[in-house]
Amino acid sequence: MASPSKSPVAGGALIALSLFIGIIGGLALDQPTQGFLVGLAAGIAMAVVVWLIDRKR
Repeated sequence: MASPSKSPVAGGALIALSLFIGIIGGLALDQPTQGFLVGLAAGIAMAVVVWLIDRKR
């Protein structure tokens, strides 16, 4: 009996979602570029955390 393959978890959706939230928040504050950058940084940070947790599995 073959062992089940370990599927990696992806964090790309977190990056995309945080970008949208960041842009919307930035537009509300009249700073869409800063919202984009903050959303991007937050998304990348969350994706790295997901990657590190998945790596330990």
